[in-house]
Amino acid sequence: MVEVEAPLASLGTPHRFTVDAYHRMLETGILDEDDHVELLEGVIVEMSPQGKAHAGVIVRLTRLLVLSLGESFDVRPQLPLTLDEQSEPEPDLAVVPAGAEGSAEHPSHALLVVEVANASLARDREVKARLYARASIPEYWLVDVGRKSIEVYRDPDATQGRYRSREVRSGGEVLECRALPGVSLPLLRIFG
Repeated sequence: MVEVEAPLASLGTPHRFTVDAYHRMLETGILDEDDHVELLEGVIVEMSPQGKAHAGVIVRLTRLLVLSLGESFDVRPQLPLTLDEQSEPEPDLAVVPAGAEGSAEHPSHALLVVEVANASLARDREVKARLYARASIPEYWLVDVGRKSIEVYRDPDATQGRYRSREVRSGGEVLECRALPGVSLPLLRIFG
């Protein structure tokens, strides 16, 4: 579950929202698309602002993935994934089979999810990794902008909500995406 700050936790259990209630808040204007929030385990959470380095990594990763994948997959930058009834995160990148965009709803699964982090590193490492593992996302990359490294999570255990494999890549390494055979990205090109 999403941790609630100690002073707020003393007030009692927070109300948890469903994805449907969250969408109604957007439709009625209670929340605006410019509010920069996402729904994580029933809690509406403010997303961290993006600095120049963060944005640059997203641009470069998007370009590299699109060029590597061709027409069989869609690269979704900063768009929702509806993972369950109480979680609709907006990862920095998600790779889904081509055509998932044609549905009226957001995709509920991806082959690769990427979060680019500075201030949100702890949340992305704990809460989002748990969400993506429970949704059986085969590969999750957590890009640490400050350290210029990528934590690669693989082999999700959906019942435990965790990944069985975690490795850190940095420097001049080439990152191979096992969930997308043939995709290998030089880290030096990701971090510019």
